[in-house]
Formats: sequence, C-alpha cells, structure tokens
Amino acid sequence: MTTDYSVLIDEETWAFIERTNSFYPPDAVNLSVEQQRDVYNTMCRAFFAGYPESVSSADRFIDARDRKIPIRIYEKRDSDPEAVCLYFHGGGFVVGGLDSHDDVCAEFCEATGFRIISVDYRLAPEHLHPAAFRDCLAAFEYVASTSDLPLVLCGDSAGGNLAAAVSHHVRLHDRAPIGQVLIYPGLGGAADQGSYLTHAEAPMLTTRDTLYYANLRGGGFNWSTDPRFAPLNATDFSGLPDTIIISAECDPLSDDGRHYRDKILAAGGKAIWNNEPGLVHAYLRARHSVERARASFRRITAAVHLLGQGRWPGQL
Repeated sequence: MTTDYSVLIDEETWAFIERTNSFYPPDAVNLSVEQQRDVYNTMCRAFFAGYPESVSSADRFIDARDRKIPIRIYEKRDSDPEAVCLYFHGGGFVVGGLDSHDDVCAEFCEATGFRIISVDYRLAPEHLHPAAFRDCLAAFEYVASTSDLPLVLCGDSAGGNLAAAVSHHVRLHDRAPIGQVLIYPGLGGAADQGSYLTHAEAPMLTTRDTLYYANLRGGGFNWSTDPRFAPLNATDFSGLPDTIIISAECDPLSDDGRHYRDKILAAGGKAIWNNEPGLVHAYLRARHSVERARASFRRITAAVHLLGQGRWPGQL
C-alpha cells in the first residue's frame, strides 16, 4: 500500500526532512547503537534553538534505590509555577537524553510558566524494559513527594509511551497526574494494520523502524501484553487523567493515538486526539522552520498549560 507524500507534505516540511536526513550516512541502517547516538546527538545540536531569555535550568539527580537518575529542571524567572510538567524525551528508547530535547523543554517552560522536569531515563539495549519505565516512575514519585503542585505528564514518541505507562500505573496514587499530553506516541498498536500499513514507508519513521526499536527495547522478548511496554494493550482504561494526544498524519504511529483516545472515551474518561495534517514523526524539531509544526507546537503547549490549570480545552 503506497501513500503519495508529494501531495500530503508541503515544501517546508520536505526541507525539514531533507535537512534531518542529511546527517545520516547512506549506510545508516548498519550503524551500531553508539554510532546512531553520535549521529542523533549531532543532528540535535544542529537544530538547537537556544533558550528563551526568561528561562533557566539546573541539573540534578534523583536518588533511586540502586542508581542516580539525571534530571534537568527548567524555571521561568520571576514567575511562580502553577504546575509541574514531567517530560520524557523521544528517541526510540535507544537515543536521546537531556540535551536532545533541551530547547523544547525550555520553550515549554516559557510558554506555560510551569516548572518543567526532563528525565534522563536509561536507554536500550544496555538497559532493557522495564528499566526506562522504572526511571520515569521514580521521577514521578520524586515529584509527588517533593511538590504540592498539580502534575502533568508529557512526552514525545518513546516518551509519550512512557508518560502513558506511568499514568496508567499511578492512576490511583494520591498525587496522580491531572493531565497527560502525548506527542506522536508509540503505544504498542498492531503493526499489521491501519497506519502501520498506510504509512509503513513514511519519511522520518517507518514501520520497520518501530519494530526494530521495540525489539531492541524488549531484548527480543514479546512484552506486548505488559501495559508498561504497550499502554494501548492494557485491559482497563478507567481512572486515567485528562488526555491530549497529538499525532502526525504521515507517521505509522498515528493510529496508536486514535485508538488510545477511543479506549479512554469508552472507559468514561476525557481525551482528545489531533492528527496533524501533513506532518511527520519528530516534527517538534521543525517548530521554528515549518508553519504547520509551529502551529502544532502552540497547540501542544496550550494543552499542557490548560491541563496543568485543571481546565479542559474542549478542542485544539
């Protein structure tokens, strides 16, 4: 099944795709994990947009039982935060860290005035599932025990998966999140149907890529029935926080967002799914160069802001 991306994707977005691809060598499929990280980090540095003048950050560590988890805390100067947003970065559970999404988190802070806490969770394949989940859960427990502010979870791609998994796990907690915003999340949908077929060869992320990352994260074991690994395959969607999912139309993961919304609504919860027309996976890095991505980023920050204030946007 083929999709005509020359019609769906505009010139600005193609320029973003081409710039991103320019960092990857022709034999990128054969790169080692360490080489993948080097390329990804180089690319992220090239796209780095700096901090808004009003925002500063500080690096800290969370003391977990057997490890220290690095975090980066963003604050807007001369502003008392109304809420905390715990942010989990994307990168297929294999690449990324505090620096890869540094400017994104700083701009979230500027747009919302919230305290943003980015989590440097452990990566595969050195640390297999559920290591990343456990680090993100520890970050939630840290915030829950050190702050009385309302909490919103947010993440992109792999980070959206982790946010949904943590939300599910802590929904009965006294300090459960009041909202979650998932940005083009991969939630464990079936790879042989829907958008996994229609967008199997999408620019920026293919269905084959999603299977590669899932296999690497799971160490070859089938974790698909574990909601910490595949939140979409949980058996109970009741009690989840108010949820906004933002997907990209030209992305094999787009149906994961739709199905997740539908399951929350069927369980009596509140959820909105936006499928951003003509956009591709990882378009957060295009927010300064692509008008569609810029508009979507405004919707995303508005969603985080409203949920953190205990308000429901109705639509985005």
